[in-house]
Amino acid sequence: MITMTEIAKLAHVSQATVSRVLNGNESVDPEIRERVLACAKEHDYQLNALAKGLQGSRTQLLGVLLTDISNSFFADLAKEIEAEARNRGYSMILFNSNYNPQREEEYLDVVRRYRVDGVLAVPVPQGSACWTGSARKLDVPAVSVTWRIPGMDSVYLDHREASRQVARHLAGRGFERFLYIGKDYDEKYLGFSQELESLGFPGRAGLLDEDQGDGKLKEGLTDHFRRFDDRVGIFANNDIAALKVLSILHSLGVPVPERAGVIGFDDTYMGRYLSPSLSSVSQPIERMAQEAVSRLLLRIEIPEALPVLDLPLKGILQIREST
Repeated sequence: MITMTEIAKLAHVSQATVSRVLNGNESVDPEIRERVLACAKEHDYQLNALAKGLQGSRTQLLGVLLTDISNSFFADLAKEIEAEARNRGYSMILFNSNYNPQREEEYLDVVRRYRVDGVLAVPVPQGSACWTGSARKLDVPAVSVTWRIPGMDSVYLDHREASRQVARHLAGRGFERFLYIGKDYDEKYLGFSQELESLGFPGRAGLLDEDQGDGKLKEGLTDHFRRFDDRVGIFANNDIAALKVLSILHSLGVPVPERAGVIGFDDTYMGRYLSPSLSSVSQPIERMAQEAVSRLLLRIEIPEALPVLDLPLKGILQIREST
């Protein structure tokens, strides 16, 4: 690859002039600037963003840390973040923690070495309580996406409000018992169970932990339908878990939605083409990405203290055949 020194020789200017031109300094004479840029383009010169960062300038790079890129929701979120960042003149480096707190910490170290201008992160839920401290160690602005982190700029879905929608819908469809597939500390479970209690179903929100494996999930569902004859409304913490539930119900011969209703979360495309199609809570992914990128770039452009952004967005329950 051609160097600045070689461009300077070809364009008959000093290396310092080449550096000023390639770093966007507009004080250089327009004719000289055009000559340098034409030479750089002709020889496919690539500015070393990492070296530029070491010199204290901006790299125009954003680090994006996700928990599970195999989940189509996060893939869609990454796509929207990339589109918005690109529109604003930035590129992104993508990291996938796979819900592993240790791997998340390792990637944060990598982010620091790359000298990115800022970080957009979907924190691992188990470690979200200490994320403010992790963000401070980055020495660059950071915004939490999809999760609310106290003391940190956060753009997220109001999970409790969305889960209340789910509870009201299932209760309104005549379901008498309820199951949540996920964790008891999840905001979705808290909103779901609290709304059911207010609707007159105290203690009716059972819990199955999907992380224990598909075998345990099947055992839990099998046991539930063996013990109870009531119609069961099942709320899964994401669409992947909901699809597993639908598959298990099919294997058990449980009709959907006559005996069991199933609702997922994220409204990923795959659930729309099942039979029965999957009811699910949709998130405003495009707006979430735009708001998060805008806030991060504002932090980058204005280093002075700004009030912490706490921006909850509203989910919409998409009702389909599974309920």
